[in-house]
Amino acid sequence: MSGQKNYQSIEEKQYLVRFNADTKSHLHVKDEDICLTKCPDKICTIFCPAEIYKWEDIRMHVGYEGCHECGSCRIGCPHQNIRWEYPKGGHGIVFRLG
Repeated sequence: MSGQKNYQSIEEKQYLVRFNADTKSHLHVKDEDICLTKCPDKICTIFCPAEIYKWEDIRMHVGYEGCHECGSCRIGCPHQNIRWEYPKGGHGIVFRLG
């Protein structure tokens, strides 16, 4: 080996992640009206590495099935309008080595 490290891009690393999604979301927008009227930038659609949050017309869509469980939405929402819980036992993200 020449001593060079094999670095993977974020996209390549995310490909190694698998999910065992529950039928019930562990992520909840507390008040949709706050997103609509008090959050013009919808920054949760930007800071979530899994791109879980999508603004659609007049509401926030939460695609919890691909959540990385990093908790950034729990601390990043300037209005503390997202309730984040751990997924039910046996569900959620499954990491694989790559």
